[in-house]
Order: sequence, then C-alpha cells, then structure tokens
Amino acid sequence: MPTLGDYTLGTESDWRPRSSRLLRFADAFVIVWAVSGAYVIRFGLEPNFLVTSQEPNYVWLSVALAIAWWLMLGAWNTRQSRILGAGPDEYKRVAAASLWLFGLIAIFSYVFRIETARGYVGIALPVGLLGLLLARWLLRQHLSVARQKGSSMSRLLPLGGPSAVAHLAKSLHSAKHAGYLPVAAFTPGARDQPRIEPNSGLPILGSGTDTRAVLEAIDECQADAVAVSAGVQLHPQTIRHLGWELAARNVGLIMAPALTDIAGPRIHTQQVAGLPLIHVTTPTLEGGQRVAKRLFDVLVSGLLIICTLPLMLLIAGLVKVGSKGPILFRQDRVGKEGKHFQMLKFRSMVVDAEARLSELEHRNEGKGLLFKIKDDPRITRIGGILRKYSLDELPQLFNILAGSMSLVGPRPPLPREVAEYEHDVRRRLLVKPGLTGLWQVSGRSNLSWQDSVRLDLYYVENWSLAGDLVIILRTVRAVFQSSGAY
Repeated sequence: MPTLGDYTLGTESDWRPRSSRLLRFADAFVIVWAVSGAYVIRFGLEPNFLVTSQEPNYVWLSVALAIAWWLMLGAWNTRQSRILGAGPDEYKRVAAASLWLFGLIAIFSYVFRIETARGYVGIALPVGLLGLLLARWLLRQHLSVARQKGSSMSRLLPLGGPSAVAHLAKSLHSAKHAGYLPVAAFTPGARDQPRIEPNSGLPILGSGTDTRAVLEAIDECQADAVAVSAGVQLHPQTIRHLGWELAARNVGLIMAPALTDIAGPRIHTQQVAGLPLIHVTTPTLEGGQRVAKRLFDVLVSGLLIICTLPLMLLIAGLVKVGSKGPILFRQDRVGKEGKHFQMLKFRSMVVDAEARLSELEHRNEGKGLLFKIKDDPRITRIGGILRKYSLDELPQLFNILAGSMSLVGPRPPLPREVAEYEHDVRRRLLVKPGLTGLWQVSGRSNLSWQDSVRLDLYYVENWSLAGDLVIILRTVRAVFQSSGAY
C-alpha cells in the first residue's frame, strides 16, 4: 500500500531558481548575440564610440538595447516557474515583451526625431525574438524529459471532494509535462474517508474544514502549491484566509474548477461583487470562421495537390504493378451532419479485403468500435509502406478540395461505427472530418476508443485556425515517426 514517502521521490526543491538562473543566462546570451550581430551586419566590425549630433552612436545604443531587452523580459515575468514547460503563455510573454520594447523605441525615435537605422532594428528584432523562442523551446524539451522521470516538478496538494481529487490527480499524472506532482490529498468535510484514496493511490492527510488543518497537511507533505477543486466543503471566508496564509508561506494557490476539455480562448473571467466569475463561451463555426476555414482548406489542399502530384503518380504506378485491382479505394464515410461521401485512398489491401473482414473479426486489436490489426494479412507489400507513412491518404486532398472533408478535423467514421454512437459521440459530426487531427498527432491506432472520442470532441468544442496550424505542424512529425500507423 502506498505511503506518503512514495510520493516524495523524484522532486527537486531547487529546480525553480535553477531554471530561472539558466533562463537569465540564456536570455542574455541570445540578446547579446542578436544585437551585436545586427551591429556587425549593418555597420561592420570597427566599433565607433564617438558620439555625433547627426545620428545616435550605435555602440552605446546596442549596449542600452541589450540591457533594456533583458530587463523587459524580467518585467513581463517571462521567467516565472509556473509558466515554464507547458502552455503558450511563456512564448506569448517573450513575444509581447520584445514587441513592446521595439515599439517604444520606434515611438521614442519618432517623438524626438532620432534617425534610427532601419536595417539595424530590422535584424536585431526578428533574430533576437526567434533566438529567445528557440532557447525557451530547448529548455522546455529539457524540462519535459526531466518531468517524465519525476523531477523538476512542483509538489501539489489537491483539496476537494474525493471524486474531484481523484480526477485532478489522474489528469495531472497523464500530463507530467505540466510540472505538477500530486503528493497527497485533503478532503474537507468528507466522512469515513480511508487513509489512501482508492482511485489515485494518494494518501489522504485529513478532512478538517478549518485553515489550521489544511496548513498542517501542507507542512506534512511539503507541498509547493494547493489546488482547490470541485466539491470542497470550505466556507468562502476560510478559503480567503487560506490564500493569505499560503501567500505568507510562498505556497501557490490554484483554483481547479470542474471544467474539462475547455480551451483557454473560450474561458473569460469577470469580477462581479468581488467574485471572479468564469464565463465559458459557446463554440461556433459559422460566418467568418467557416469562410476562413474553407478558404484555408482550398488554398492549402490545392497547393499540396500541385506539389505532390508527381509522388501520387509514382504511387499510383506502384499500386497498379504491385497487385491486381483498382488504384484508388473508395469507401463510404460519414461527414458533417451525418452526410455520406466517398472517401478516396490509394488501395493498400487486396481487392477482396472487405469480403474477408468477417473472418478476421476475432483478431481485432482496435479499441472500441474501431477495427484494426497490426499484421493484417490483407495488406499488400506496397500498401504496408504507404500506411506506415500515411501516403495512402494523399488522394483525400481531392475530398478536401471538393468540400466533403477538411485538412483538420475528427477522424472520418464508417457508417457502422456511427450507427453505434452514443448521444455525446455524435457531436463529432458537427464539423467536417479531417485528413489529420488531434487523433493523428496523439497516437492514432494506439489510442483507446475513449481517448479518440475525447480528442475529437475537444477539437469540435475548441476549434480555431491557429489550432489547425499547430496540428498540421505536429502532423509532419507524427508521419515521420509513423507511431500507431497500421
């Protein structure tokens, strides 16, 4: 049976100041490199320390710019430990700090009529910004590897109802890159609680409803942060006092509402009578958003068809020579709002593959309603290669151009799968199915049915054009890794 000691290993109390120091050094190195490089490219290798009245001295300006840029990153809190390693906030702050600095320089130059060399600024800003973002990305990869091993994590004490605590612990355990390690649980007001939470395996340190009991639990498990989740039976005034005590101890306070699979852009907070109310906007794909997505699909699919046409002709020849039968495989799939369409693929199986399906059903390795076999005997030799790198799906670009599919969306289901859908799962049909999607970049056939549905519903609920671009970039990596492709 787990004990509190089982959850104390693998954490480092000094990872936050160490990461902050590393970021300060990395920021300084990148800024000096970008600013000095811009100076050399624009003015040459000979430094000029003399100040003239015609134009600013760029040696001293470079020194001042480097110092101001480094301080601006600190003022924008880009090195806070809570934003390191997960989420876009870190990148947004770095970009905002840099753009604000150069915006202020432009305003200052305009007001005081100082002629600043455009080439100098035009090199320093993009090079420095890209360098800073790359340095953050490299540190994020380092943190992610460390966190998968259980180090560089913040020790967390979930506080709430038993089911909410178990759900929060499970979610954080599956997202170690976020950097939170639940080490114990506290369930205020719960009666007859076991010493160990059965679902998460976390030790339960108490169920008192006063601030003192919570603080004693924090001291016992040495938590770096407290997450107040749903079902917490504490008076609002008690939570307020708890916040004051945690601030005095430098322990973080996190509010974890019972909202799942809701993306940040849909969440808005508003102060009403001293209460931080959370508003969740309704997802829509109408009007301008629908036009933008369709225009994006047409332009990108058309460009990809032109670029990959020689490859598709080569694959068509290999499929024709490799086995008897048509080059293309047409299959009835269900699209947006339940409308059926013919999905195109390069044929990767023998001609009678559908007829032999019934004799192979006992070997099904797919999850839920999905039918998958890793070593499917119906797959041709060239078909195995096409499937490994998803090349068999290239003809779906014509489906996208015609409008029955989209570049990004839920997996296009078969009619027999849709017939067995539960009510909630049918929300997948609110948008067009996609050539790629969250299911493609998250494991494909290795995913469970529940995870596949959750990812598709998350996409439906939180669609954005920026999110589509991120998924497309992640798809390139997933294709080359070929993980879960069979």
